[in-house]
Amino acid sequence: MPANDDQAGALTVRFLLPTDSIPVITRLLHRAYAKQVAMGLRPLAGRQDDSVTRERAANSECYVAVVEAAGGGAIAGVILFEEQEQATFPPFFLKPHVCHFAQFGVDPDVQGRGIGRALLETVERRAREKGATELALSMAEPDRELYDFYVKRGYRFVEHWQWPYTNYRSCILSKALA
Repeated sequence: MPANDDQAGALTVRFLLPTDSIPVITRLLHRAYAKQVAMGLRPLAGRQDDSVTRERAANSECYVAVVEAAGGGAIAGVILFEEQEQATFPPFFLKPHVCHFAQFGVDPDVQGRGIGRALLETVERRAREKGATELALSMAEPDRELYDFYVKRGYRFVEHWQWPYTNYRSCILSKALA
């Protein structure tokens, strides 16, 4: 799943490998979710430890975006597709024509370079491959900038949801897949 971006170098989206550093991904997520944490929110990805990062990756299709640069490649983004967890899912996630993604984060130092777009395109493709007609996500309702980001990409509001491990109400958004 290679993609090119002149500003970021060669970009590849691929499955997480056993040799990839979980601590690097945890730190990336903490940086990516720092704005929400600064707002007083408690997103799991913004505070999880390496064992939770490892468990979440193992319970999903975990994709990483790797930017090639002088001296090798660096993980610049991560996304989970069809994560399975112990918590009850929002009703919309349980519909047979819906797939979902979670724990979407791009290193703030390289945001705006197409990395997030490449990760989203990957999970949209996977959802189509699985026969889904909708791709859904959960996001912190108070983060209006993030909400606008998704709306600009064709997502719409479906329902509210309260996860047991966050201190805010979430918006469930979905995008019809062509």
